[in-house]
Amino acid sequence: MTRRDVVLLGSTGSVGTQAIEVARAAPDRFRIVGLGAGGGRVDLLAQQALELGVDVVAVARATAAQDLQLAFYAAAQAKGFSAGQFAVPKILAGPDALSELAAWPCDVVLNGMTGSVGLAPTLAALEAGRTLALANKESLVAGGPLLAPYMSQIVPVDSEHSALAQCLRGGNRGEVRKLILTASGGPFRGCTSLDGIRPDDALNHPTWDMGPVVTINSATLVNKGLELIEAHLLFDVPYDDIEVVVHPQSLVHSMVEFVDGSTLAQLSPPDMRLPIALGLGWPDRVPGAAPAVDWSTAATWVFEPLDEQVFGAVALCRAAGTTGGTAPAALNAANEVCVQAFLDGRLEFSAIVDTVAQVVDEHPHRERPTLLDVLDTEVWARARAAHLTQEGPR
Repeated sequence: MTRRDVVLLGSTGSVGTQAIEVARAAPDRFRIVGLGAGGGRVDLLAQQALELGVDVVAVARATAAQDLQLAFYAAAQAKGFSAGQFAVPKILAGPDALSELAAWPCDVVLNGMTGSVGLAPTLAALEAGRTLALANKESLVAGGPLLAPYMSQIVPVDSEHSALAQCLRGGNRGEVRKLILTASGGPFRGCTSLDGIRPDDALNHPTWDMGPVVTINSATLVNKGLELIEAHLLFDVPYDDIEVVVHPQSLVHSMVEFVDGSTLAQLSPPDMRLPIALGLGWPDRVPGAAPAVDWSTAATWVFEPLDEQVFGAVALCRAAGTTGGTAPAALNAANEVCVQAFLDGRLEFSAIVDTVAQVVDEHPHRERPTLLDVLDTEVWARARAAHLTQEGPR
């Protein structure tokens, strides 16, 4: 495998920092040539860029450009560099900076951003002909109809979809009966009610260490619902043939059932470095990307059916995905607002999914949306969700 040049979007987040670890451990495989972030952690971004010697850095916040330049000099001084010992990379700043970076000459773009703000860079990378290692599920969910012509360029980085992609190597498309997504169940697995839950409780995920939005989505199981929509789009499998099963150990990341009754599973300890390495190196594996399962220790693995009476998010996402058009975009945008409202104390945890469902039902649906339609839908859904959550907990 020849060394690949990588552009990394969302470099200061969880996926981004782990992607840098993967690239650092395999310098013969990967060279990071560009970094992009929203602009909130310019000190870390400057440190990353200086260490990696990238060609270009992008920040979505235009006012962060000067802060970033100053951060470069501060980071250089901290490392003991004198003037002339380091070069400041090209700096792109503003609302289109990350899209410009996504089209930068490279072999692979890894989109590790959080939220539907990742949609425009996702489109830019695909339209430029890049291979896209996609960890930004929201851009696929919101922009599914727009990304449909480019599915062959997308390599999934979510652990579940990476698992499915690996398992699907075991047979041809006509032999697939069912995709099975595994869910940890989050911190409230087994609960009969979601009333009275506080942010600290919901942020205490039993398996994964993730950002606050993804962690809350995992607690509501919205995350699994979004992944169901992703699986349908990525692998062209009908919604009726995609199942969710609860597996609290998070060792089996997903499974594929074939028509002869055989089921293939991909399993590994919960470590995002494995799907990240696969996303960057696909279809080749990267030796030593992450630890393997320890077979010398006795263990019990549990699989349970999903309680959709308590956790209605998966059914809501399945319905929105089946409706298609702008329904998933409305769902995703409304959910982001509702999650923040819960974290701010303005919405009860148990009301998140119901509020999102109301916004999806009310939104002006478009069957074959353009990019502008998707963006308009998101603006409308955010405004409506904000209105519904502005008066405090309910």
